[in-house]
Amino acid sequence: MTKIRVLDPDTVNQIAAGEVVERPASVVKELLENAIDAGSTSILIDVSSDMAGITKIRVTDDGEGMTQEEAVLAFHPHATSKIRDIADLSAIRTLGFRGEALASIAAVAEVTLVTRPRGAGALAGTRVRVRGGEVVEKSEVGAPEGTTVVVERLFYNTPARRKFLKSKNTELAHLYGVVENLALAHGEVAFRVVHNGKERMATQRSGGLLATVTGLYGADLARTLIPVEGRLPFLAVRGYVSRPVESRGSLAQVVVSINGRSIVSRQIAAAVRAGYGNLLPKDRYPVAFIELAIDTGLVDVNVHPTKREVRLSREREITGAIAAAVETALAGHDLARETPAEPVQQHFGPSEPASAPVIDEPAVSYTAGHRGLTLSDRQLRRTEGEGTENLLPAMEPVGQVAATYIVAEGSDGTLYLIDQHAAHERVLYDQVVEQRDAAAGSQELITPVVLSLPPKEAAALRDAMPILSGERFAVEEFGRDTFAVRAVPAALGALEDPGEIRETVAEILAGESRTAPDRREAVTRIVACRGAVKAGARLTHDQQKRLLAQLARTKTPWTCPHGRPTVVAFDKRKLDGLFRRT
Repeated sequence: MTKIRVLDPDTVNQIAAGEVVERPASVVKELLENAIDAGSTSILIDVSSDMAGITKIRVTDDGEGMTQEEAVLAFHPHATSKIRDIADLSAIRTLGFRGEALASIAAVAEVTLVTRPRGAGALAGTRVRVRGGEVVEKSEVGAPEGTTVVVERLFYNTPARRKFLKSKNTELAHLYGVVENLALAHGEVAFRVVHNGKERMATQRSGGLLATVTGLYGADLARTLIPVEGRLPFLAVRGYVSRPVESRGSLAQVVVSINGRSIVSRQIAAAVRAGYGNLLPKDRYPVAFIELAIDTGLVDVNVHPTKREVRLSREREITGAIAAAVETALAGHDLARETPAEPVQQHFGPSEPASAPVIDEPAVSYTAGHRGLTLSDRQLRRTEGEGTENLLPAMEPVGQVAATYIVAEGSDGTLYLIDQHAAHERVLYDQVVEQRDAAAGSQELITPVVLSLPPKEAAALRDAMPILSGERFAVEEFGRDTFAVRAVPAALGALEDPGEIRETVAEILAGESRTAPDRREAVTRIVACRGAVKAGARLTHDQQKRLLAQLARTKTPWTCPHGRPTVVAFDKRKLDGLFRRT
């Protein structure tokens, strides 16, 4: 029979570390929060990596520093200068407070700390080396004021955890994301990130949110932002939101901080989105940088090991104030010319309707949405002449409903309703899969589209480039975090709009990390979805007929790649029943 026993300290420390240290980005987050709490004005993050992944993280700050006694004590679990007792938990003003960071990191890595207290008159600093939670060296060394922490061999003693780390570029993307979020929340600190000797990110000590946004995301985005301000007795809202034309396909670009703490909150992000009302199409989201100053008694930060989530008292009042502040800010700008009454679909999800221009050209192409995407006669003939035998019954189109559904009649009198977007999406999906290894599957752009990306997105794109190449994108890197898109999959047609290409790449990068086959499948679906004719596009009879012929020759004509039905049938018996003729 199993006996209850007390776990040994090493096991306890590794369990605790597993909650705090998930990946290299977690290490950087904990060290940066300590550096900010120490009053630093300049922080350097120096990262080294090889083909296998990140090998070393060095964080150097000009903060208060520590005495030798404090430096050793800092590696003890629950040793902290931030709070003294439970009463302090109700009014936390620092980023750290549990005293777990260094102890957790040192439990699963080799850590060297060099520190010297600021303005204490100390002639020498202190070096402490810890391996697997055990202090292996303590000595005096020459050192500047401040603190440097070097972390090496992360998860060396927990191979199971190391096995679950992603690729080098994926881990770097997470790391850059941590630095970006903290830099946005702390404009009073200058951040600099170096990777393998090359500077990847740098912000100035400006104290201004807009200046930090400009440094991280570029002046083009910053110029389009609208300032937001709002206030309640216990709340101050400030920040910037994008104009509706700068929307994105996910909430990922809604960046929020509370009392200087970068947090993730779907409720707050939804409140920002709610402030736009009908200025944004469904499933489109703004770019937003929101800083909230909230009475500390209303914020519980002790709800998650990583402190990325918080619990708010009076949440409804807070989210209401945020939505109202955003709405007021947008109302002060003339957005009428930017926002159509019937918003054109910009996020080409599998089932989203959108307005689109009427197709007046001859029936030799499909025109998808507002992008002028065409499928040539040659492509149509190739599709009609290849593929599997017809898996759909013969049907003749008789019209279109709401510029979204094709109405067709079968030879036996069955009525068919076909979702034109879902049907074309299925056709293009099968084409992309068939053309993966064919030169004809790529469409060279007349003018390459240049993408200047923040470090996080640049790292994600580097990681995705082999997948993109396999899907017939041609992407080359040149300069710092700058890429040129020279070709796109033929399924996207004559796509030359830089904004649409950027949106397509952004949607691909927004997906969660997957195995290579899963990521390739996701890219294929995105390409097919973006290339397909949209709801709202008027199709001629010949276009309808060709689309149905193409759909009939696909391998799975009854559903789109996302699993939605493409065709709904009503046989004569069903129709007779609806009209009570039976």
